[in-house]
Amino acid sequence: MTSRALITAAAADLLAKLQDRHGALMFHQSGGCCDGSSPMCYPDGDFIVGDRDILLAVFDVGDGVPVWISGPQFEAWKHTQLVIDVVPGRGGGFSLEAPEGMRFLSRGRAFTEAENQELAGQPPITGAQYADGARPVREGSLIVAEAEEACPIPGR
Repeated sequence: MTSRALITAAAADLLAKLQDRHGALMFHQSGGCCDGSSPMCYPDGDFIVGDRDILLAVFDVGDGVPVWISGPQFEAWKHTQLVIDVVPGRGGGFSLEAPEGMRFLSRGRAFTEAENQELAGQPPITGAQYADGARPVREGSLIVAEAEEACPIPGR
């Protein structure tokens, strides 16, 4: 089953460390204002999910970490798999990893035509549906060893 979002092992390790410190967490893929287009990590519930926001995945880290994107931004990105990675640097001002000397980073790869067809049969869950109890079906891990596993770099 194709997932709309994955996380690298290094990012999952940092996420688990942040969960130990802050409790339940969530991601919201920033739309490009103050923190560019970074995936923002918040304590679960600190960022209000809108009725039209889209759940991309629930990462299998701890008790699960939902990954959200705004509805309009999803329309622009719906043909792209989001891969959350981590790199050295200062995180976004509001994101929990900021003091760690690391920052979460969004990478992406275009879905194949077959993946797009598969996903067309799996409408994403909206914030309103999630509030009503809808949850994604999860098969297997959404953790990849390295970003290149999910987003190959041409020529390598």
